[in-house]
Amino acid sequence: MNTLAQLTLSSRPLSWINTAFPFAAAYLLTTREIDLVVIIGTVYFLIPYNLAMYGINDVFDYESDLRNPRKGGVEGALLDTSLHRTTLIAALVTNVPFLVYLVSVGDPLSWLVLAISVFAVIAYSMKGLRFKEKPFLDSVTSSTHFVSPAVYGLVLAGAEFTPALWLILGAFFLWGIASHAFGAVQDVIADREGGLASIATVIGARATTRLAVVAYVLAGLLLLGTDWPGPLAAIAALPYAVSTAQWWNVTDATAEDANRGWRRFLLLNFLAGAVVTMLMIYWVIGA
Repeated sequence: MNTLAQLTLSSRPLSWINTAFPFAAAYLLTTREIDLVVIIGTVYFLIPYNLAMYGINDVFDYESDLRNPRKGGVEGALLDTSLHRTTLIAALVTNVPFLVYLVSVGDPLSWLVLAISVFAVIAYSMKGLRFKEKPFLDSVTSSTHFVSPAVYGLVLAGAEFTPALWLILGAFFLWGIASHAFGAVQDVIADREGGLASIATVIGARATTRLAVVAYVLAGLLLLGTDWPGPLAAIAALPYAVSTAQWWNVTDATAEDANRGWRRFLLLNFLAGAVVTMLMIYWVIGA
C-alpha cells in the first residue's frame, strides 16, 4: 500500500485533470457523443500518462529533488531509490495496454500525434535526452505535454482545423510555456545546486517571470480572435498574468518566494477550467 501511495503521489493527482480534460473536451466537442474511445482515452490521459510523465521525472531528478524543499508533497514525490525501478516498470505496464488500444482505433496521423505526445513525456526527463535541461526547449516540451492530448483528441475525432481552432491551440500552447517557465523560477537555486539547467537558470528568475507574464497576455489576445464565445475565454488568462506579475521584479536570491505564486497557479487551474467548461457547454447548447 505504501508503494501504491508513493506511485500515486508521484503521478501528481492535482494535475491529472490538466491532461485528461483537454483530450476529452476536444474529442467530445468534435464527435458530440460518448463512446469507448473517449472513455479509454480519458482514463489514459488521466492516470497512466501522468504516472509516466511525472514518475520518470521523479526517478531521474532524484539528486536535485533531495535539495528541493518542495518535494515530498503535492508538488512532487521524493521517491526513495528502492522505488525507482518499480516506478519505471509501473509506468511501462500501465501505459502500453492503453497505447495499443489507441493505436488500433486511430489512423497514421493520430499515431504521429500520439507518438509526439509520448516522446515528449519520455524525452523531458529520461537520461540521455533530458529536454528539461535544454533551456527554452524545456518549456516547449512541457507545454507539449498538455496541448498534445487536445490535438490528439481532435485528430482522433476527425476535427476540421479552422483558423479559430489554431488560435485556441496557440493560446493553449503559450499558456503551457508560461506555466512551465514560471514554475522553473522557484527552483532556480535548487537546480543550480543540483547542476541542472533550465530556462530560469539561464536567463534568470526576473526575465523568466516577465516572459511568463507576456506569454499569458499573448494567450489571452489570441483568444480574442476566435469565434464567440471564444473571446470570453480570454478572461481565464487574466488571473494568471496578474498573479505572475506580482513577481515581476523577483531576483534569483528571492526566487523561492515564487512558490507562493505557483501554489496559487494550482488553484487558478481549477477556476480557469470551470470558466472554459461553462463556455463549452454554452457553445454546445447554442450550436
